[in-house]
Amino acid sequence: MMGQNAFGTATASPSKGRMFLYEVTGMRQNQETDKNGYPIRQSGSIFIKVPYSRMNQEMQRITRMGGEIVSIKPLTGE
Repeated sequence: MMGQNAFGTATASPSKGRMFLYEVTGMRQNQETDKNGYPIRQSGSIFIKVPYSRMNQEMQRITRMGGEIVSIKPLTGE
């Protein structure tokens, strides 16, 4: 089978070590700063570097914090 060795354990994945850059808008600072009557962050976007293995968890966290993912780009070693 692909992805397994002779002992039945998974081999190193080509996705291991891959990183992605999320561009996110609308993120809240935290629950306390949300109580303020004025915005904390003036910039439109923030950028978050995420490993491939945590992409799903990070998307869920961003959504829970009120953020919207504008783009996802792979980071290369170049």
